[in-house]
Amino acid sequence: MLNKLFAIAKNTFTEALRQPVYAIIIISALLMLFISPSITMYTMDDDNKMLREIGLSTIFLSGLFIAIFTATGAITEEIESKTVITVLSKPVPRPIFIFGKFLGITAAVLVSHYLLTIAHFLMLRHGVLETASDTHDWSVISFAFGSVIIACLLGTFLNYFYDWKFTSTAIIVLTVAATLSMTVLLFIDRDWKYNPTNNSFALFDLYASALLLQAVLILVAVAVMISTRFNIVITLASCITVFLLGLISDYLFGKAAETAVWAKIARAAVPNFQIFWITDAIYEGVDIQAKYILISSSYAGFYIIGILFVAIAMFQSRQVG
Repeated sequence: MLNKLFAIAKNTFTEALRQPVYAIIIISALLMLFISPSITMYTMDDDNKMLREIGLSTIFLSGLFIAIFTATGAITEEIESKTVITVLSKPVPRPIFIFGKFLGITAAVLVSHYLLTIAHFLMLRHGVLETASDTHDWSVISFAFGSVIIACLLGTFLNYFYDWKFTSTAIIVLTVAATLSMTVLLFIDRDWKYNPTNNSFALFDLYASALLLQAVLILVAVAVMISTRFNIVITLASCITVFLLGLISDYLFGKAAETAVWAKIARAAVPNFQIFWITDAIYEGVDIQAKYILISSSYAGFYIIGILFVAIAMFQSRQVG
């Protein structure tokens, strides 16, 4: 049974990386992160705080759209094209099919989230040029462009000689190259000197990225659930609706939940994404504690499990023949 689960997850992960929309979303996010220092240069508040918020927003929205398009490609299209019949006739139990799809999509989201988080760290390391005397951080620029060039060259080489998919290969190579670049930059400063204590990287940003990942994984589960019954348009609308309701759930249901039963049910049913969004901590200078990450992980884990069980129940009665 585990072999079947792994096979479905692996195939889903591979197909997700090969989808053109996957590469388009990542490239768009990387471009947004690249121009963010210029966008935030003329704010009236702390430019680097705004830079941090834009970067985290870009990472989160990218994960949202990757979850939606990957889920519909992995589940809805297979159901509509009847290719799911081949898998289920192996036989593969429907719960294994749903869990396998979720794990494969999660793996694809993890790759994109990890890559964009590194790009976010590099963007913060460079920072905003707030005054005329500020200079570019050429160590970051050199490693960033070097990683992109290596990914493009190696992706082209493997595509031409071995017929590997260019986009998926380039993304994997870029992820590895960015990891190596990040590792080197942890030990050198903007003047290319060995100075690990002044590398401008903060643990706060790592915790913030971890919180956003938990929110994205909840949306992955929601996208999988909706995709078992509906097409991409309804999946997109449903996920965005859940996302928006989750951001304002305290405002919508908080006070009413003290007296109204319906508000209590709605507040429990809708995931509270304010738990994972740390805008207030950015502007108020509040640190994120590791204990908070563990608590939010438990919250997200229970929601994901609950949503997946609903997805299984919805898929059990779905006619696919």
